Amino acid sequence: MSETESGKRELPDNADPVVDYTTAAARPGTLRGDASLDIQTRQAQRLVYGRRKTEDKEHIIGLVRFGMNMKRIWTSAGRDDPYADWTLLLVEDALNKAREKINALRQETETLLTSAAAGIQIDVAHSLEPVRIPLQFANAYGYMGAYLIADYDQLVRTILTARHVGLAPRDKSTKALHDSAKLVRHAFALSARWKFTLVTRSDVINTTPMAQKANDAMSMMGELPQVVIEGAQRAQVAPEISTPTSSNAEEIDEEVANSSVEEK
Repeated sequence: MSETESGKRELPDNADPVVDYTTAAARPGTLRGDASLDIQTRQAQRLVYGRRKTEDKEHIIGLVRFGMNMKRIWTSAGRDDPYADWTLLLVEDALNKAREKINALRQETETLLTSAAAGIQIDVAHSLEPVRIPLQFANAYGYMGAYLIADYDQLVRTILTARHVGLAPRDKSTKALHDSAKLVRHAFALSARWKFTLVTRSDVINTTPMAQKANDAMSMMGELPQVVIEGAQRAQVAPEISTPTSSNAEEIDEEVANSSVEEK
């Protein structure tokens, strides 16, 4: 094909006319990747699957349900729901702080193991048959939760090793494990505070009936910060905010609402 002929061709995406049509028109398929979490302790495994509510025990949100909750929150945050945006901010902060505290405690315990006595080498105990859990989440928060559990799993191994070799008293080590697991459960539990209301920042700014409904539903979270209402403060990991058309907005709302019912 001559340069003159190719110059007259129009291809998708304003591609250079010297390429063939398939090169310009074909689109790569959806990216897929595999991820998994190897669990070596029962304590960490419990934080993956959580606990159902019974007459005498409260519901504990595990990693799996946390990921499901964060999918709905993420979708609504992208639709300009300030309460969803606020929840992302709170969850992100809780996850980061929990990881910092858990890793600091792990490093402190590892120091005990390395300085036990001259000539003594103590390796952190490991499971002979770890459980591999596939990770498939709709956004980054499920994986961020998995990172936290992986950190906690490592901490449990380190503390139990220190206890076994006489470097960590039982009562002190038990409290450390309990307090650390509580940090994980708290971060995951924040995902349950958000409620599906269809509210947007515009509703909140203009004090519409929808905003009042959302305020009532989210009363347990306290007053919505002004910086969140204005969009001046968002989580570092947050979706791009877009205003969908009325047609696909209804589809998104129905999907989120249905998932809220089906996944309870």
